[in-house]
Amino acid sequence: MTESSHQSTPRAAIRVGVLHDFPWSEGGKESFESALFSGMEPAIAAGRIPPVELVHAQVRGLPLPDGSSHDIERGFRDLLAAEVIAIIGPGLTDSTLIVQPLCDAAKIAAINYAGVEISRSEYMFHFQIGSLEEEPVLLSQHLNSLGLSSVALLHDSSYIGRRKAEFFVEASAETGLTILSRREWPVHVPDLRAEVAHLRLMAPDALVWVGLWEGARALSLALSDASWDVPVMANSALLTGYLNPEWATGWEGWTYADTVSDYNDIFLALLRRSRKMSPPLLAGFHDIGRLLAEGIARAPYLAPAAIKDGLERVKGLASASGRPGTRMGFGTWERSALKGSYLVLRQWRDGKSVEVEG
Repeated sequence: MTESSHQSTPRAAIRVGVLHDFPWSEGGKESFESALFSGMEPAIAAGRIPPVELVHAQVRGLPLPDGSSHDIERGFRDLLAAEVIAIIGPGLTDSTLIVQPLCDAAKIAAINYAGVEISRSEYMFHFQIGSLEEEPVLLSQHLNSLGLSSVALLHDSSYIGRRKAEFFVEASAETGLTILSRREWPVHVPDLRAEVAHLRLMAPDALVWVGLWEGARALSLALSDASWDVPVMANSALLTGYLNPEWATGWEGWTYADTVSDYNDIFLALLRRSRKMSPPLLAGFHDIGRLLAEGIARAPYLAPAAIKDGLERVKGLASASGRPGTRMGFGTWERSALKGSYLVLRQWRDGKSVEVEG
């Protein structure tokens, strides 16, 4: 566990814990802290909250292959021992379900940034960098708007894949979309060439992938091998294209759910200042920093249990995530941060992510 500080006034710093449940990538801790403090700094500079010291705990999150529930619990205990006032994280779906009851028992507020609604609880707040429940609805509605009437649905056996597939099936019953085939594959998905050849005989109007990124990669390789140019819709697993250009090239023309818009001025200003982090994380960590800073400023006193009360009073903040007009805030038993059009359809074109109009 390591510590770093960011102080702009002589007031004594308060500690905020960060529970990292996946390895550092592009820009590492420096980029993460820069994005987070870009959201916190206005409240610190104005003297509305004390300086903030971040306490980092790195754990092996789930559902990563080497993930461990015991390691996640260990990291949480380390943060409590460091006397943090609130926690940011975790970011992986399965990890949040482990940490949620721990936060409630310890009466310490946390803001996770996974995609699952059921991570929310009395002390666990949720910033939606993606949504297991809402992305499938968006994809089904978009397919319907394009006049496509039949799809083949593929997903992996992860909690993420199964839950998104369930919500896609339910949404498609409402939109009138016909699901010709629904197939589940292991998380470490095998070669999908035989499956693609089978699906091609069904002649669906489009394919839909929901789940983790490995399956989306395997599907792209199989489609390329078959030279089958069929519309493909996918969930936010395709955010990994920001980190892996080769994978993004394989997803050429695929439409997927993202959380950044080319027309959001707050996001564009952040992007001009830093390109060391993938855009959804850059916007998301800025927004989380602002939410937490405003929650601390509104807390009746500076103690972990009181930060929950402060976060519930945060309303109507403009967001760097989502389309223009997306707002952030919480409330009594309201734990979802983003309100409005926070999910954005984008498409990989020539190795770049481009917003889909309409």
